[in-house]
Amino acid sequence: MRAKPSSLLQTQITSSLAGGEEKELMFTNDAARRNFLRVAGLGMSGVAVGAMTRSAVAKSTPTSGGEYAVRAFGAKGDGNTLDTEPINRTIEAAAHAGGATVSFSAGTYLCYSIHLKSNVDLYLGPGATILAADAPAPGATGGYDSPEPNEWDHYQDFGHSHWHNSLIWGEGIKNVSITGPGLIWGKGLSRGEGDTALAAGVGNKSISLKNCHNITLRDFSMLHAGHFAILATGVDNFTIDNLKIDTNRDGIDIDCCRNVRVSNCSVNSPWDDGICLKSSYGLGYARSTDHVTITNCYVTGGYEEGTLLDATYKPIAPERKASRNGRIKFGTESNGGFRNITVSNCVVDTCRGIALESVDGALLEDVSISNITMRDITDVPFFIRLGRRMRGPDGVPVGEIRRVNISNIVVSNCASRQSALISGIPGHYIQHLKLSNMLIVHQGGGKKEDAAIQVPELETAYPDPNRFGPMPAHGFFIRHVQDIRMSDVEIRYANEDLRPGFVLDDVAGADFIHVKVQHATGVPQYVLKNVENFNTYESWPSPDTHLEKVEQHTL
Repeated sequence: MRAKPSSLLQTQITSSLAGGEEKELMFTNDAARRNFLRVAGLGMSGVAVGAMTRSAVAKSTPTSGGEYAVRAFGAKGDGNTLDTEPINRTIEAAAHAGGATVSFSAGTYLCYSIHLKSNVDLYLGPGATILAADAPAPGATGGYDSPEPNEWDHYQDFGHSHWHNSLIWGEGIKNVSITGPGLIWGKGLSRGEGDTALAAGVGNKSISLKNCHNITLRDFSMLHAGHFAILATGVDNFTIDNLKIDTNRDGIDIDCCRNVRVSNCSVNSPWDDGICLKSSYGLGYARSTDHVTITNCYVTGGYEEGTLLDATYKPIAPERKASRNGRIKFGTESNGGFRNITVSNCVVDTCRGIALESVDGALLEDVSISNITMRDITDVPFFIRLGRRMRGPDGVPVGEIRRVNISNIVVSNCASRQSALISGIPGHYIQHLKLSNMLIVHQGGGKKEDAAIQVPELETAYPDPNRFGPMPAHGFFIRHVQDIRMSDVEIRYANEDLRPGFVLDDVAGADFIHVKVQHATGVPQYVLKNVENFNTYESWPSPDTHLEKVEQHTL
């Protein structure tokens, strides 16, 4: 734990460095001060402090249990001078000492790539900002670290496949934290261009971690953070807590990680996903994302960048073409799997709904989603998709989705062009779903002819609900599913909708218990196609019904 400032001896010694530069050195305890005096030869010897080299000062700065202040190693923090080298020297010194805290006092530290080291914590103090510098001009040298080679980068986008071309990165490290009330501002980072490789010296991620363990990110804020504010791949025992992220693309991406805790975070990401679990092939093999909790978080895509951080919450103007993503999502990269995951006590606002996707062979199982409120959802409240895009090595079978519980959900003012969409593909069924204690209120307005829409299969396509077009149901479209149970679910609309509440197609085993669906006169609640073992109980006005097998039926 970082020692409180009141417990530290902060002795300031002003020395004349070579060239006459005045420099303030901060010491965190008596031992550090004594070490400085010994190395410098101060006292009656008459040896000038100015004769010390900058490296000698670096070696003399703190002690075990102390803090390493980046300013003591030459960082200016003036927002104009590049501070990359002194910051990395500070981290190296702390690591060489066996581990310590590297502290950033108030100021703006202009940087290219900062290298994290094992057993070294970064503390961003009040008023401290790490600012991503602009990339060098084309053809110029320097800038962010080059993306490391990755022979498997054709299985995921460029941004997912490289980690070193980032503002802050660590690979193969352990026992590291970044904490404190400061800010990480990715001003000079690229937001990426799909599969296109970026030019030399260009960075595209604020924090990037690969094959690490025992990592904590807590309490700081992030602004305009590039393609990813946080990309963590192969990171185990990972805690993300109390972050505020206001960004121009992805917020938090957790890829091939295990034992992860995401809590108390607020993410505004109008142009991409807010909190996203992935299971890519970026490590060169299929590794699942397991044992994850996401709780007490707020995700949105509805506000101008920066206005979450300053708490003005300025809505994005309707004429601006922002996708308003902002959602919680599993996928799209889904080679390894998603297992034993909970999402709870979250607020989803002015963005897309929750998506669970397995399209590259992943096993997605044992997932619980509960206590969620959603408002002003721009597409569908839930999108559960099993497909066969199969972006990965040949010979991998289609994945599976099974044992998913969704409960205690409130959705208001949801868009109505589509409906909640749950769909496998022919011969590959989503299995064992339970949805309970759910209220969905959408805008309505569906036409009678919309009920005849035939929804395409799109088995190999990128999984996006908008690609399926409008839905023939206003509540749920359910296809290629085995064993689905809904209880205490209510679907309502603000404007009359002439589509049925539910359309079930190729479903085996469906129980609807105490389900209420608002419907216009003459419009059925349920449309059933190739359905087996269908049951409704206490779902007025539909009578209690058991159907063994039907090819076409309405209720």
